[in-house]
Amino acid sequence: MQTFDPVKIALDDVPANRRRGGDLRVLLSPKTCGATSGFMGVGTLEPGEFVSEHYHPYSEEFFHVVRGRLLLRVDGKELRLEAGESFMVPIGVRHRIENPGTEQAFVTFFLGPLAPSPELGHVDCEPLPGEGTLPEVGDIR
Repeated sequence: MQTFDPVKIALDDVPANRRRGGDLRVLLSPKTCGATSGFMGVGTLEPGEFVSEHYHPYSEEFFHVVRGRLLLRVDGKELRLEAGESFMVPIGVRHRIENPGTEQAFVTFFLGPLAPSPELGHVDCEPLPGEGTLPEVGDIR
């Protein structure tokens, strides 16, 4: 039987990443807790902020809006999400997330399965709006 050491990750344990837009934090991943099937995080977007268009060649991405509202541009179509609503982006589908509202939006996200290596998991389709480095997910241990 495999042994397991529980790992708890708090929002403040992970620094904000603004490279792709908004405030993105990868909370549970191969790097933070040894995950092997995907990774999970949260995003905060102030009014007018966005996460730049991208796609995932190996992963589906699941969103759930906790607070505020989002405009999700998926493969050229627009979908508005309110607090309490969720959406799944299929593998390989381009998407961009925007906050068109007047209040802060807070979203959770999960991607799975993992790409063969972190650098293959995310393809950017437009210039990145933020400063700094890209989020780190880590390799499967």
